[in-house]
Amino acid sequence: MSPRLLHYSDLEGVYDAPDRLARLAGRLRERRGDDALVVGTGDNTAPGVLPLVKKGRQAVEFFEAVRPDAETFGNHDFDYGLDATLGIVRDSPQRWLSANVRDDGSVFGEEAGVVPSTTLAADGATVGLVGLTDPATKEMSPRANGLSFADPLAAAGRELDRLRDAGADHLVVLSHLGGADDDLARRFDVDAILGGHVHVPRIERVAGTVCTRPGPNGERLIEVDLDSGTATAHSVDGATPDADLRARFERHRSATGLSEVVARVETPIRRTRDLRRNGECRVGNFVADAYRWATDADCALHNSGGLRDGPPLEGEVTVADLVSVVPFDEPVAVAAVTGEDLRSLFGEAYRAPHGDPNWNAHVSGAAVVYDTAAREVVELTVDGLPVSDGATYRLATNAYLLQASHEFPTLRPAHRVETHGVQYEVLADYARAVGVAPECEGRVVLR
Repeated sequence: MSPRLLHYSDLEGVYDAPDRLARLAGRLRERRGDDALVVGTGDNTAPGVLPLVKKGRQAVEFFEAVRPDAETFGNHDFDYGLDATLGIVRDSPQRWLSANVRDDGSVFGEEAGVVPSTTLAADGATVGLVGLTDPATKEMSPRANGLSFADPLAAAGRELDRLRDAGADHLVVLSHLGGADDDLARRFDVDAILGGHVHVPRIERVAGTVCTRPGPNGERLIEVDLDSGTATAHSVDGATPDADLRARFERHRSATGLSEVVARVETPIRRTRDLRRNGECRVGNFVADAYRWATDADCALHNSGGLRDGPPLEGEVTVADLVSVVPFDEPVAVAAVTGEDLRSLFGEAYRAPHGDPNWNAHVSGAAVVYDTAAREVVELTVDGLPVSDGATYRLATNAYLLQASHEFPTLRPAHRVETHGVQYEVLADYARAVGVAPECEGRVVLR
């Protein structure tokens, strides 16, 4: 035998799908053995409908069921505040690793048992593990803004040296850095970099190092053989479910109080990455329309990453279904922006993170034509009229975008003029009053 790693990450919405959660637990049980370590790489407590209701604590029940060996933090693991995060750390069975997250100069959660790195035994070998989190977490999760984040490459180098000195047979990084995993692989001689954050599944070699990502929502786990350096993805479909875990989460779901039916959808509304990242889509139009309706704004904008993947909206749509679209407790806000600001915002909407060009803006009340080759806005209208650079427009958006400068740097806290209800509550009010029947109308044209 050879030491193996069973890798999960970005579980997020799996807690709202009890059968899939139970099958993930079943697949882990099936693949586990004395030669295997079970590890997570962040965003395994939030977001989602049940995470929003339980403030992330539903994850403790999953952790107790599968008994992971090690875990690191993702940006969403701070969504409900530092005290909530520390409570989860204290009550869950795995060792939490964090080499670059700091609280007043010390390792965040040190008093709760968090350490920068550790060694664990598997199949007679010593496996050294380091945990890293994206420094942009301070912007992505405002409730983490009391923390500081050291340079992840420097932190990794320090801890890897310690692990080598301790005699580790294998070196592994548990990373919630996304695209920066490749920088780690090129910089350090390690056996594996188990990643998360970016939701595109991955098994690749970079500079001789196996780099993996399972993708979101508990649909698969990845198994890495450390001696051979090979990795295999295992779907949870067909796994024997953990019946007790499934029953408990079905009870949790029914007890959320979010089962009110607020509308009926005749034509299913798909919500997948390929749709929300490639221009206009129906679910994006629905959300943006709801924000503009609730605020009486001139136009509205919602970021693609703030829309979560999941099953289509179809048939009877409940409040819980709408929470799953935007499972965050930030409010809708109105920003006063100039026409020049709007033009800049839509210029920032087309990005190429990690070599994957995509569109990041869903709109209402506005229409934009964007030239992807020239990387510029060609046409921009609000209410059918060309945007005037000197005019002021009321823009409805989620409050997160006014704080997270990495998404739309043009938007700043100073632009805020009003605050309205929590995002999913606005969607529910709109669904009750107007319905849920969005169509694509040429609001975003990429050419």
